[in-house]
Amino acid sequence: MEIIYFYPEEEASGHVCAAKKHRFGEASLGLRDLGACGEETRVRGCAVPAFYYRKKAWPPEKLSEAMERAFVVADGADDTFLHPQIAAMLTADYTGRWRPDDETVERLAEFLTARYTTGKILRCGEAAVLLGAAKEAERQLEMTWRLLQPYLPKINRLVVFCEEATDTEAKEMLEEYLDDYYYEYGLVPQAEAYEETKDGLRCGRTRCRGLILDYGGRFCYPKIMPDSEAVYIDIVSGEDKERRLHRKTPQIPYVSPLKYLDTMVKNSYDRLVN
Repeated sequence: MEIIYFYPEEEASGHVCAAKKHRFGEASLGLRDLGACGEETRVRGCAVPAFYYRKKAWPPEKLSEAMERAFVVADGADDTFLHPQIAAMLTADYTGRWRPDDETVERLAEFLTARYTTGKILRCGEAAVLLGAAKEAERQLEMTWRLLQPYLPKINRLVVFCEEATDTEAKEMLEEYLDDYYYEYGLVPQAEAYEETKDGLRCGRTRCRGLILDYGGRFCYPKIMPDSEAVYIDIVSGEDKERRLHRKTPQIPYVSPLKYLDTMVKNSYDRLVN
């Protein structure tokens, strides 16, 4: 699989970054190889200048068209990933075309889980899952099952946080998915409903260690002891989660697909300089 990552181009001091060089020409976006995420996923980067022409902001449709041309040039690319700044420039009318598929997000999450958490899971044998909106819970439970498969023989404690089920169908769906862990591995997951507060949903007092997978759109303040072995993987690369996590527990590593892709971009420029 090959992914194109669209990210904002850094402006050089005193230099106007524009994609369109001449009034009657087309805006063009360049591609660069960023490297691999695991054995089966390659990433190519596409830097998007801040301006369309001179100091004119990008019309969303023109930006989408330029991205489409870059995607065609990258013959063989399978999917895309957007930096939040690029998504904001596209506006809601065009972001749907460019948001990554669930399979792409899962591939990146699988790679990050293996890269950053394998040792911690094996040592402490614990994992926690923070589900997002109730309407997405079934899809997220399916993804979690696949992500945890390599580690389940070593996991002896699994906590699943979710919105409180308000109907019988939702309760039965959650129970069926959690029962699979018992039937296959003898593991009895602990289901915990988020606590509702004036500031939003929170995880409450149940502690989290080892692998922490977060699918939520907002940070829900899981209880992570400062001295615990834990890695926080933000599947959805949510806005402001890293800052909130580190304000509470600065020792805990924050990992997300977006942060890793940004690191790949930085490393590619460092290689050019060196």
